[in-house]
Amino acid sequence: MKRLLVGLGLATGLLVGAAAVAQDAGPNGPVVVELFTSQGCAACPPADRMMADLAGRDDVIALSLHVDYWNYLGWEDTFSQAIFTERQYGYGRAAGSTVVYTPQLIVGGQDRVMGARAMELADQIAAHRALPDPVAVEVGADAANAVYVIRARWMASDPAPEMVVQLVTYSPREVVEISRGENAGRVAEYHNVVRQWLVVSEWDGAEPFSARVSPQTDLPHVVIVQGADHGAILGAARID
Repeated sequence: MKRLLVGLGLATGLLVGAAAVAQDAGPNGPVVVELFTSQGCAACPPADRMMADLAGRDDVIALSLHVDYWNYLGWEDTFSQAIFTERQYGYGRAAGSTVVYTPQLIVGGQDRVMGARAMELADQIAAHRALPDPVAVEVGADAANAVYVIRARWMASDPAPEMVVQLVTYSPREVVEISRGENAGRVAEYHNVVRQWLVVSEWDGAEPFSARVSPQTDLPHVVIVQGADHGAILGAARID
């Protein structure tokens, strides 16, 4: 993937000439669901199919992250990246565990669902939907300069934790013919496959956050504000 151009600053008001293209955060914003999966994992296809339904929901940001620790079993996952494996281990460390599984779903950066347990996942999403997001995220387009403007504000009365603002690039749909490994002979369909996960900036929430980003790809993106060290996801918005 190509590099991301970023400019940072403090938000002091609306950018002149910026047109709002996404305002998905604030109270009851979309719930981020991350699926850690692999093309080489025989137990993963049911969870991968669940992502097809989640990807079509406005109230959910569903993201498939392909890990690389299955690659030694005869098939190298074409979307796998070591940073996704590290992200999954990071969630494990945050929960006091060194064990990871596929498939594993993380809801809102906090709650874990092992395997394709649709009812358990639905309950977790509903619980997160019932709570207001402490961070309001807005994304605007500065068409004149071909950039997006990301803004975030800490809305809760409690002091803000240390946070990271992240930009995620994903492919909406991919089809892969798997010729070796546990899923040999399978034509697999994947949804919202993450291709790049970048940290835009750290943020302490004391002042409103503002950044101008210029993604160097036509794929869709999402902005995720998360507690540092794999903490809770506190706000998110789409850039379509």
